[in-house]
Amino acid sequence: MTKLPGYRPSILFVCTANICRSPMAAGIFKELLKTKSDNWQKWKVDSAGTWTSRGNPAAQKAIDAMAERGIDIHDHASRPITHIPLSRYRLILTMEAGQKEAIQIEFPSVASRTYLLSEMIGETRNIADPIGGTIQDFVKTADDLEHLLDAGFTKICGLVKPEGQ
Repeated sequence: MTKLPGYRPSILFVCTANICRSPMAAGIFKELLKTKSDNWQKWKVDSAGTWTSRGNPAAQKAIDAMAERGIDIHDHASRPITHIPLSRYRLILTMEAGQKEAIQIEFPSVASRTYLLSEMIGETRNIADPIGGTIQDFVKTADDLEHLLDAGFTKICGLVKPEGQ
């Protein structure tokens, strides 16, 4: 199989404020790539928010929940999806149906590459937002994200490949 010149697998995780779910999903997916992919270093894995400002740190409880898994997201800084060239991403995964719909309407050029994360395992459901909750709520959301990303890993990888790859 030939590789396209300049091709780089890329994925963008999207939530609302880009301080809990999407940075946790990006951190978990990066770790999964390291254990399941021999070209993990070539991947571009990012996160953004539909309703956020630039530069907010990850929520402390998100940092703590990820640290329990050995994943460091303390240097995360939020980014609004409106400030990102979405054409750079082969796949966009949202945490909620409303986020998916908003992206598909506002950015029609990426509509066909935008999915709910839960769709990667054949479900259609939102990922619980733990903001304002306990550390256990953040751990539960991280557990859910890890399950979806691990179970959907093959589908995710298939969706980021260009045709003919």
